[in-house]
Amino acid sequence: MSDTHSPLVSVLVPICNVEKYLEECLESARTQTLEDIEVICINDGSTDGSLRIINSFVEKDPRFKVIDKPNSGYGDSMNKGLEAATGKYVAILESDDFLDPEALEYMYGEAERQNLEVLKCNFWLYWSELDPSRSNRHNLYFPLASAELIEMGPHAPIDYPSIFWAKPSIWSALYSKDFLDKNDIRFLPTPGASYQDSSFTFKVLACAKRLAFSGRAFLHYRQDNENSSVNSKGKVYCVCDEHAEIARFLDEVRPDLKQALGPVRAHTKFLNYRWNYDRLGDQLKGEFLDRFRDEMRQEIASGEIASGYLDGSIWDDEQTRGFLYFEPWEIEEIQEIVEDPKFYAVHRACEKSSGKKETIKRYWAAGGASYVSRVLTSKFSR
Repeated sequence: MSDTHSPLVSVLVPICNVEKYLEECLESARTQTLEDIEVICINDGSTDGSLRIINSFVEKDPRFKVIDKPNSGYGDSMNKGLEAATGKYVAILESDDFLDPEALEYMYGEAERQNLEVLKCNFWLYWSELDPSRSNRHNLYFPLASAELIEMGPHAPIDYPSIFWAKPSIWSALYSKDFLDKNDIRFLPTPGASYQDSSFTFKVLACAKRLAFSGRAFLHYRQDNENSSVNSKGKVYCVCDEHAEIARFLDEVRPDLKQALGPVRAHTKFLNYRWNYDRLGDQLKGEFLDRFRDEMRQEIASGEIASGYLDGSIWDDEQTRGFLYFEPWEIEEIQEIVEDPKFYAVHRACEKSSGKKETIKRYWAAGGASYVSRVLTSKFSR
């Protein structure tokens, strides 16, 4: 290939201290049946043997390139990879995951055939060790997209916003480089942050006019990497940073989308914050719940969570019923969060109670007879 040749696909591989899995990952890129690719390895200041492994691939395959830099975080690494990419399409391959050989050939073919800005595939949840709870299988199929979305073909997700609530997954996908550049879609470059697929995914879904889903699965998304993001105090508010970036993007880059996507953004925030709350250890839940409460209050005050949800009127309005984003149980939880976060905390804790007796004891310990009466009244009224 000449220096002026543009490959069909640029594969971005962000790397930081992942020598245990890196060779398998890069080998899966090297052996793709689509050969006209470049593989850009972004080494984010690794202190293990990752750079040595990268260089071994660079030496034996001219399609491999390395960006070697001091540690500056995942988002900055990805942005540097996007700036360096010269392919018509961009794929993202996490350094502890791996691809089946035909992955890029299939995705490139579909993107071209359907003239897509984005193609997203389903994927495999992968464990290194076999386990009886998974029927002793390494892979479990993860259906990111429903059969209806797959059947729909190319579409604008803003018209079918349920996909915004799905698991954010930047991999197992192909993106038009021109689409990303024209819409200024980049990662939040916060050092040490996590969950930086959240704002990137939202931006992609918000801006895409020709996105399609495939039920095929090629990527093996590793579930047992002991060095993955963990429950640490430094990462408590990373999800908040991502949602602040989503709000900034709608305010500054795509204000034309803000009215349509404001309520979608608010619902996505609720779901992400709820997930983050549940994953935190007990010693961290309290401080995050204060932030959760304050931001839900802001969403209500701004009208992004419509008052009709809270007073019940929206459920009886024929014109709005087809555009509801929040389920009744979600609104109930939001009201708990903003009015009585202590009750919400025990409510969530009791989701894991072993029985009615333990549940009653928890409510009594948290708020005495008033909490017990409240939860019993709620259960009998359903």
